[in-house]
Amino acid sequence: MRRREFVKLFGGAATTWPLAARAQQGGKKQGGKKYVIGRFSAGSATDPTIDGFTQAFRELGWVEGENVVFERRHAENRLERLPEMAADLVRLKVDVIVAGATLAPLAAKRATSTIAIVFVGAGDPVGTGLIASLARPGGNVTGTSLMAPDLSGKRLELLRSCCPD
Repeated sequence: MRRREFVKLFGGAATTWPLAARAQQGGKKQGGKKYVIGRFSAGSATDPTIDGFTQAFRELGWVEGENVVFERRHAENRLERLPEMAADLVRLKVDVIVAGATLAPLAAKRATSTIAIVFVGAGDPVGTGLIASLARPGGNVTGTSLMAPDLSGKRLELLRSCCPD
């Protein structure tokens, strides 16, 4: 399986999006290769931003220890640890880094320009420099964002109705 296909599979599993039946068989056709995925967050090991994908992987045929290995790094809100943890995942030569929120993927991006990075739940990926643009992210970084600029007007409307003059 090529890296791009693997990242697509991972991105779908990380956000629990349904994938085609062809992708569901992906974990069983690897000929014994174990893919190494770096799970990385600024928070704790139970960070809800990236916590659900292990179960989604299992449902798709990717079983930890059989055909995939997860290398977990969590800074426990000690942000000064992020650069070294990202560098550690790069030294391990993981196949892909999955990083939750915004700070962890930024640290991973600074640590490597060759390993694929999938961010989950980032704030403003363009404004923070994670990606070049939403239409063409460029580089080795992609993922999902919490941004919903089209909802800003609705949020303001709701705020006005809750807190009139």
